[in-house]
Amino acid sequence: MSVPVVAPDQYSALLDAKRQRIIDQFARFKAPPLEVFASPASHYRMRCEFRIWHEGDDLFHAMFEADTDGVKQTVRMDQYDVASRRINTLMTQLVDAIRDRPVLRHRLFQVEYLTTRQGETLVTLVYHRKLDDEWEQAARELETTLDAAIIGRARKQRLVLTRESVTEHLTVAGRVFSYQQVENSFTQPNADIAESMLNWAREVTQGDEGQRRETDLVELYCGNGNFTIALADNFRRVVATEISRTSVASAQHNLALNGIDNAHVARMSSEEFAQALSGEKTGRRVSEMALESHDFSTVLVDPPRAGLDTDSCEQIARFDDIVYISCNPDTLETNLEQLGRTHDIHRFALFDQFPYTDHCECGVLLRRR
Repeated sequence: MSVPVVAPDQYSALLDAKRQRIIDQFARFKAPPLEVFASPASHYRMRCEFRIWHEGDDLFHAMFEADTDGVKQTVRMDQYDVASRRINTLMTQLVDAIRDRPVLRHRLFQVEYLTTRQGETLVTLVYHRKLDDEWEQAARELETTLDAAIIGRARKQRLVLTRESVTEHLTVAGRVFSYQQVENSFTQPNADIAESMLNWAREVTQGDEGQRRETDLVELYCGNGNFTIALADNFRRVVATEISRTSVASAQHNLALNGIDNAHVARMSSEEFAQALSGEKTGRRVSEMALESHDFSTVLVDPPRAGLDTDSCEQIARFDDIVYISCNPDTLETNLEQLGRTHDIHRFALFDQFPYTDHCECGVLLRRR
């Protein structure tokens, strides 16, 4: 993957090209006008990772890209306009702090930054050597220097010095929601676009005249509760499923953090949930969801790049409303071929999560004919 070249003066034209590409790709579905949500033109990524490159006495952040012959080239990154301003400040501070500290520098090969819009920061240092007490003492001093929490990683080691997460705050429909984001787990990298996505999803799932529906929402692939929390007010109850143990724990933490009391998060795959819904699967986790007492009108799916398989599309087609958040227009197109047999597109959105790349994130509201 090429290192994006940030050119704010070209951003509008590049976004318009993405817009036209999505309109052309999905024209045959007769979707309503495409809603486009722009990113900040620079400093939009809240998390980034870099290799640390050592050259004699010098060291620097690095990324890689292929040249015209396909050979991987090292690109020195003293600053990175894609990353948040806080990350850019830390890139200089970190190199200056460890350059002459062998205990921190020796065999350090990667650094990962996780920040919030409020400046809260987590820095993970990844090594090709075992970390000892001397490293821990030096890393605690580095925490003070950087005003950031430090985590050390090495083979079969993970040392959390202070904490393992940050808390991002996003405003949705005038309310500020707080999200715990745990190191080395998935979070939306572009906080401004994450906020746009939540506001859009909340708007398209509101009942008549913006009132709470008297029906329930099921959410598949809920992650850390990103959409669960923002949409809970729109429904009587929410049942959300997620397979990652870390994400389930984070989602449950976030529900409590935001005072959401009408949502239940279960550690379960989408396939298992479909079996539970049809009565084919039983057990403690199924009984805790009390599915028989729910009236699900809406399903929200935010699948990985591979999209949904045929069986999953068949399962979600049971619901009157489908909110489909997609990180891959090609698999979305394939899934809409199947879902379009029973549902029409009522809202269609493009979220520019990754400016200056070909990547497109889309949101679709489908409603049963």
